[in-house]
Amino acid sequence: MKELRRKIAVYLSGHAVSAILHAVIWILRTTMRVTFIGEGIMPAFAARGEGFIGVFWHGRMLMLPLIYPGKKIHILISIHRDGEIIANVMKRFGFDLVRGSSSKGGLAALREMISLLKAGGDLGITPDGPKGPAEVVKNGVAQLALLSGKAVIPISFAASRRLRFTSWDRFYFPLPFSRLVFVVGDPLYCAAGEELEMFRLRVENALRDVTARADGYFANSSGSSNSTLP
Repeated sequence: MKELRRKIAVYLSGHAVSAILHAVIWILRTTMRVTFIGEGIMPAFAARGEGFIGVFWHGRMLMLPLIYPGKKIHILISIHRDGEIIANVMKRFGFDLVRGSSSKGGLAALREMISLLKAGGDLGITPDGPKGPAEVVKNGVAQLALLSGKAVIPISFAASRRLRFTSWDRFYFPLPFSRLVFVVGDPLYCAAGEELEMFRLRVENALRDVTARADGYFANSSGSSNSTLP
């Protein structure tokens, strides 16, 4: 009975945290002035019904649910406690889930994602998650693009005022009433005969590029500020 009570308490606390995070994201959005760079790229895929693989760093996932233009997306979420919180937040945005990671449930998740993409669905993936190294793309995204034939679209955001945590991913938290910019990069396809490692590096460099472009948008702004929290 004691163990059951503990599990119930963990379950309820997880849902409470996810509800708070969902509300925080919407509240932040209502206070912000938002700019989009590459705004038409994802809507063009959605209009054609052509599935794509959206990739974004684990530390910059907070605001990404707000820019999806399609009707249905599946988010890859790892199977662990932090993953449960993220999963519940994604569900509150109406997104579906694929559960798995490189260390647990990876093969089944890969098969499911290939099937979803070939059926015209979209995917959202943090290719450096769930535990890093930070901002290093793992092989799974390259394998998925190769096997599905679908495009990888790099996505990032930055804010004029933000907090950075000292977690492994240096989680990025934009502050209310700041300016926000979303940057969506050009779609990347795994070319015929291209080595998987070369394509992985292309995806990694593209994702670093859109992140640098987002950060650079406010680099010379007098209203820009950055703080670090433990």
